[in-house]
Amino acid sequence: MTPIAQAAAIAILTLGTGAATVSVMTPDIPDMPVPDAAWSVGSALDGRAFAITATLEPSGEEDSDILRFENGAFLSEGCQEYCDFGWSDYRTWTKGDTVHFTATATCPTAPHKTVWHGTVTGDEITVEMSWTTRRWYWTHQIMGAGSGTALPATDGAVAG
Repeated sequence: MTPIAQAAAIAILTLGTGAATVSVMTPDIPDMPVPDAAWSVGSALDGRAFAITATLEPSGEEDSDILRFENGAFLSEGCQEYCDFGWSDYRTWTKGDTVHFTATATCPTAPHKTVWHGTVTGDEITVEMSWTTRRWYWTHQIMGAGSGTALPATDGAVAG
């Protein structure tokens, strides 16, 4: 076989194998959608922290976390411990006594992204969240929903 024929055979095998690999990859999963609203730069929740318990799907496992809001930034202590997400900007809008918020955080060292959406009325918080891990060959997503209550303003330091 001539060198040109060998190169062509290798190219055909390589492309054929790649096509087979692509065909078994799982499709991407979109991030959790956040409702359309008149979102503005967050500050309405600054200085507040909330202890929450959320149920994670698809496992049904319960997870506890502390969510903090400071200087227009949001931090999930659980996410911080897992992947050093750090502080992320948050946005809000208010209707009556209820503050709606959203935040998106990305892990700097791994392909993890979290999206948070929730409401705060007085000292009560409700949340929905998604944790999405995207690799070139698959996407995995954990969804969660839960609620909690405000912590005293003097409660401990931020994790991480």
